[in-house]
Amino acid sequence: MRNKFDTIYVKNEAVQREWLLVDASSQCLGRFASRIAHLLRGKHKTLFQPSVDNGDYVVVINASKISLSGNKEKDKIHYWYTGYPGGIKSVTAGEMRQNHPDRLIYLAVKRMMPKGKLGRAMLKKLFLYPAQTHDQTAQKPKLVEIK
Repeated sequence: MRNKFDTIYVKNEAVQREWLLVDASSQCLGRFASRIAHLLRGKHKTLFQPSVDNGDYVVVINASKISLSGNKEKDKIHYWYTGYPGGIKSVTAGEMRQNHPDRLIYLAVKRMMPKGKLGRAMLKKLFLYPAQTHDQTAQKPKLVEIK
């Protein structure tokens, strides 16, 4: 007989994932990214465990219409290092929105996920599209309102 205080551990095979559709138009980047990270990790489920990937698939449409507050369009700078001496590169948020509009959301969500194998596996369930159309219509994603 099981003790009522036993901890229930979820196996990867027992996880049930859904497809969720989220519209990013007129949403604030930081709050929106934290909600997406919440859905990808599975923290909205009752059987959440930090060591198990039980999050849902998230499809984000209208990623180019995300809003940035204040002067972040020109003041927020993303840096990366190429690996060579003097190889630090930078781009402003406005330039990134013009060239790769989905990358703003991707980087914000990536930095909110756990670091390591588990976080990379969770991040593979994120699909970003700069316009209204997306390729996941066959999965019939359920529309989720993020306020």
